[in-house]
Amino acid sequence: MILVYRYRVKSLNGLLNKQARAVSFVFNYCNDRQKDALRFGRRWLTGFDLNKLTTGSSKELGLHAGTINAVCEQYAKSRSQKKRPFLRYRGKKSLGWVPLKGRDIKETKDGFHFHGREFRVFKSRDLPVDAKIKDGTNFSRDARGNWFLNVCIEVDQPEQRPMRTGVGIDLGLKSFAALSNGETIDNPRHFRRLEEKLGKAQRARKKRQAANIHARIANSRRDFLHKLSHRIVREFDYIAVGNVSASKLAKTSMAKSVADASWSSFRAMLAYKALRHGAWFEEVNESWSTQTCNACGVIAGPRGRAGLNERAWVCSGCGCEHDRDQNAALNILARGSGHRAPVEGIPAL
Repeated sequence: MILVYRYRVKSLNGLLNKQARAVSFVFNYCNDRQKDALRFGRRWLTGFDLNKLTTGSSKELGLHAGTINAVCEQYAKSRSQKKRPFLRYRGKKSLGWVPLKGRDIKETKDGFHFHGREFRVFKSRDLPVDAKIKDGTNFSRDARGNWFLNVCIEVDQPEQRPMRTGVGIDLGLKSFAALSNGETIDNPRHFRRLEEKLGKAQRARKKRQAANIHARIANSRRDFLHKLSHRIVREFDYIAVGNVSASKLAKTSMAKSVADASWSSFRAMLAYKALRHGAWFEEVNESWSTQTCNACGVIAGPRGRAGLNERAWVCSGCGCEHDRDQNAALNILARGSGHRAPVEGIPAL
């Protein structure tokens, strides 16, 4: 499996800024050649064709030849993925990006050696001993101007753990998540806590201060999601999560709260961490999970937007009292393929 180790770069930032401008020049050159092919009705250019057109330009541009090849290949790949005849040009507002080939970078004691120079980094953790650096490794710059090295490595995938414990997760806004074991995780609302400060900075046109506040929000949200997903993967062998659509809810009046919760990022973290630690992960259809009684299966819960304020209800079929979110989490776990039914293990007659 492929993992990405991210390190903050603390040297040669000026060189990376210069190389990022050269990378944008190469990217825009590929875009121009693609437009020429469209204008004259020629065959669309592939990454191999663009590599031939840029051969011998590394010395003049001050870039490694592998970086130029990586830019050309990424351009062709992005154009194919987005199914567009050409892409947007990279300009001054584009975040810095310097791709490279995995074979061209080597790990050192204090950083990484690339193109005859050693880039020192804040090495929070070393790469695994048997790790192999793969293509896709790159330098990237954030909105505050800080450079990071993203190292893609390939590691062996562990064996799947036996299913002994399972959990269903119902994602929400009032509380971030409700687990089927009865635990409720509060929503930290990272954006809401700094929304007023961010608004003042934006109205005063303090761009650097606004960028710092945005970074604080993103970092705190990422830290919360990483810690929570890691704990869940460690505690449970099977994880079932509802497939609530963040993109659809982002078009409603709840858009700001949905973006602040970052459900998609949380599900992505659970997916790759479960794979990394040998756990089982599954996204389950959560339709009617809130209104369906987990005891008898009768649809008797509050419906519609008016029913969102009812956090507890009583089933008209069996009389069980339900917490809205906990009931949904239990239904999500029951719908997963890893759920063990009561009759499991009874031999067939």
